[in-house]
Amino acid sequence: MNSKDHATETPKTIDELITVLSEGERTTYNHTIHSIKFPANTFDKYSSWSDECYTRNCIINNEQFELILLCWEKGQVTQIHDHGGEECWVKVIEGEFRENIYKEDEAGKLKIVKSTISKANEVTYMKDFMGFHSLENTANKRSMSLHLYAKPISNCNVFDEKTKTFINKDLTYCTSL
Repeated sequence: MNSKDHATETPKTIDELITVLSEGERTTYNHTIHSIKFPANTFDKYSSWSDECYTRNCIINNEQFELILLCWEKGQVTQIHDHGGEECWVKVIEGEFRENIYKEDEAGKLKIVKSTISKANEVTYMKDFMGFHSLENTANKRSMSLHLYAKPISNCNVFDEKTKTFINKDLTYCTSL
């Protein structure tokens, strides 16, 4: 089977997903992330949890893309942020999330321009020209989301609620295999 065949397959395992993403082009990522339907226990070896904050668990990070599993306790939320100029797909594995998209108004203040709820197997997409966003676990339980970045993101701009300005933040993982 050649790499072109992989790009049209629906991955059944995380290893197959990594292969399809590795052999495909960025233009195939949207189809691939929409096509997968993994049960939550597929991610057991990647998951870690914290009462303090959602966790960022690296599945793979190479020069083409980054695939991370975020594990969320009830009510946990990201800061408002961008994606360092890269594309981001979020696949809900388990639970329910609210995504708020923000843009700056004429006075430079952030305003919500769109708010959506995503449930299991739904995908959201974000790129910086669309604005900034935040995600919140709105399920009354632990939730998981799979994040695909094309290319990897080592830092991004996050909104500091105290100073009402964006600051650049280096991103780290809670776990990586």
